[in-house]
Amino acid sequence: MDHIGGPGIRTVVLDSWHRSAAAGVGVDVTEAPVTLPLDELQERRSAHRLASVFPLLDEVLGQAAVDCDAVMAVTDEVGQLLWVCGNREALTRAESIGFVEGSNWDERLAGTNAPGLALALDQPAVVTGGEHFRHSVQRWNCVASPIHDPVGGTILGVLDITGGAQIDSPQTVAMVRAAARMAEAELARQAARAAADARFPDGRGDPPVRALVTPSLHLETLGRHTTALTFLRPGRPARSISLSPRHSEILLLLAAHPAGLSGEELATLLYDGDPPVGTLRAELNRLRHLLGEELVLSRPYRLASEASGDWRTVEALLVAGDVAAAVRRYRSPVLPHSHAPGVTAVRDTLEAELRHAVLASGDPLLMATWTRSPWGVDDREMWIAQERVLRSGSPLVALARGQIRRLDRELGL
Repeated sequence: MDHIGGPGIRTVVLDSWHRSAAAGVGVDVTEAPVTLPLDELQERRSAHRLASVFPLLDEVLGQAAVDCDAVMAVTDEVGQLLWVCGNREALTRAESIGFVEGSNWDERLAGTNAPGLALALDQPAVVTGGEHFRHSVQRWNCVASPIHDPVGGTILGVLDITGGAQIDSPQTVAMVRAAARMAEAELARQAARAAADARFPDGRGDPPVRALVTPSLHLETLGRHTTALTFLRPGRPARSISLSPRHSEILLLLAAHPAGLSGEELATLLYDGDPPVGTLRAELNRLRHLLGEELVLSRPYRLASEASGDWRTVEALLVAGDVAAAVRRYRSPVLPHSHAPGVTAVRDTLEAELRHAVLASGDPLLMATWTRSPWGVDDREMWIAQERVLRSGSPLVALARGQIRRLDRELGL
């Protein structure tokens, strides 16, 4: 415990250290415990929901791990490593700390690490070098992201990349997050197909489910001036790029309208006033050059493959009824600096749906999270609802009443 509280330690890491210490993890323990014996491993893997998407993850991310001398791992929902992939040298090094199939990397068993932190927080996590709780792991860096059931929103497991200094980069974080979202999209496709097959078991009829293509794009838009795009193609290295503001808007609109948009429709959603169709055509040509001619189609303008996005994850969690997880994922509004009418509609719709869900939840902690945010601090209705559900002795009561009085003054009420 003598290394806890050192200079520059992130709060999220310090909290994890305390949880690890409270669970009895020793800083000098070399290896993580094996909780899934070999004779049970295969059965557990074959029965797990992530088995159906592991080949996809291995194809997209596994080769990238090999190329950067790292290992890719997929855990189950309790932190057990079901699959660990990489070249022989990297796997041998990983064995020295117990990073092997069947071991458990829940932070309460293995100390602070990215897979365990991602499980604990239900969000992507990065743990580098000395941030690890156990001394034996402090020469490693790891990036992890949870994978959720697209129907129920529960965590199915965690996708992780663990390696050396080359892992500590924004590109790796974006790549892992995008691959996890890609797995969720594929699970959603499988669920839709299963539902269609159940409804039309003899193959007749016209099932109301559009055939989905494995997504090759993942968009990060929440709270960003421009979209961070991860471009994924099976069998090729993933690449992450930051788009221009205009291309960010175009790609979001195409992702939000998978059936496609005419040039006039897209221009109307993109520009105020008279839509300059010629300017839009030039922008689309530049976008095609950037992403590939085969990915952005015309007549109507549309994406050739499904695109996943962080705002869609929030939408899915709201549909599943997991308001707390949706609030955690909602870091900020969609492309908040954009004035494009179509982007504004996406942004306002998501914010309104989330706000309604928070109000309907009756949960004072979720309401407090909302009113602490820049977009919720002046939400008088939320402050009033929060004040009503707080316990009389809560220190937040005085805060809520003070904010209500402030807003009443400002609004002249």
